[in-house]
Amino acid sequence: MPKNDISWRRRSPAGEKVELYAHHVGSIWNFYTRGGRYDRWQFTPQPPLEDWMALLDGVERLIARDRMRPEEADRLRKTMRERFPDAKV
Repeated sequence: MPKNDISWRRRSPAGEKVELYAHHVGSIWNFYTRGGRYDRWQFTPQPPLEDWMALLDGVERLIARDRMRPEEADRLRKTMRERFPDAKV
């Protein structure tokens, strides 16, 4: 997995473990999921707010380590506000 990818794990609504990662391409973020270690990564066209919040947490951690520019968190928050206008970001 490239260095600019951010990955995390969560439980699906059915209670199964799911691995996720987000790949930064230009000004957009592509999300991918898989159920287990040997499953293929599947593109996720409309990730839920929970995944966007996990991505924002990962971006803020990279900014603290000087591995990502601070403007990226602002761009990500703007994208999240556009996709989820009712959410407090």
